[in-house]
Amino acid sequence: MLEKLPELLLPWFAENRRDLPWRKDREPYHVWLSEIMLQQTRVEAVKGYYERFLRRLPTVQALAGAQEDELLKLWEGLGYYSRVRNLQKAANIICETYGGTVPQNYDELRSLPGIGAYTAGAICSICFEQPTAAVDGNVLRVLSRLLASDAPVTEERTKKAAAQALSAVYPAGHCGDFTQALMELGTTVCVPNGAPLCEKCPLRTLCRACLAGSQLRYPVKAPKKPRRTEKRTVFILRCEDRIAVCKRPKTGLLAGLWQLPDMQGELTLTQMLETAENWGVHPRELEKTVQRSHIFTHVQWEMTGCYLQCGQKAQFYWVTPQEMREKIGLPTAYRQFLEE
Repeated sequence: MLEKLPELLLPWFAENRRDLPWRKDREPYHVWLSEIMLQQTRVEAVKGYYERFLRRLPTVQALAGAQEDELLKLWEGLGYYSRVRNLQKAANIICETYGGTVPQNYDELRSLPGIGAYTAGAICSICFEQPTAAVDGNVLRVLSRLLASDAPVTEERTKKAAAQALSAVYPAGHCGDFTQALMELGTTVCVPNGAPLCEKCPLRTLCRACLAGSQLRYPVKAPKKPRRTEKRTVFILRCEDRIAVCKRPKTGLLAGLWQLPDMQGELTLTQMLETAENWGVHPRELEKTVQRSHIFTHVQWEMTGCYLQCGQKAQFYWVTPQEMREKIGLPTAYRQFLEE
């Protein structure tokens, strides 16, 4: 069945492909950057980030030489900050080992920080016309419905089997388009949320789930572990025209990023004021408290935001609103408190 995919998908893709910034060329750095940005992030959200990032860091060499704070500011709001750190680590290796040229060999790409089987497959097929499948959630969803497969798509062995099966049917000279066609079908037709748009699908006459009317049964996923909840108290400390920020620890969640000062647990009003006093900022006025949430992959933060006017700029790094906008890369979990 899979051997029929190229003849059905390639004409469909030629007519229906979206005009996306990273499809304007097949420069390996551009494809690599876009694939890393698109992990865990919607296409529409990525467009602006991609173009802004390339304007500032147009080459692998520029990425390798960027200052960390600037790099994190460019990534601000995309989340999963280890992605951009690994981008820079890989860029440094590419400059040192490969003369600044992204390697064409799949195994060499896989050895670089942050580049897994999917990203390496995408780069090799799109940029270098190699028959290397790029299997992500979209592609797995297409295959699971096409084959009516009960194999859990969350298991690594399912991904490996899918990549092996697809790589065997890649059309010579059209590998890049075939990879992108599979991605496009999963994103725009065989959609993740709600019923797939089977009437628009070029594979509908082959699809076992469609023929059986069982599309919503697939893909099969293993049960997720429950997400744990943590309570935190976040301090929005203002003194004159400045606001307090500090760096997070170098390990753990959001490692090394800027943050608003915070404490574990949900503090009482008295505890909030005592904490601020112990920091030496001389709290003068409690403006308000608010409740906010932020969801990470494995943990959910339930946060109380404490807004204090202070009489002393002590202990922390105090920045102006302009510096906050232009220089400080603040994770969304904290930035939401500045959007009041």
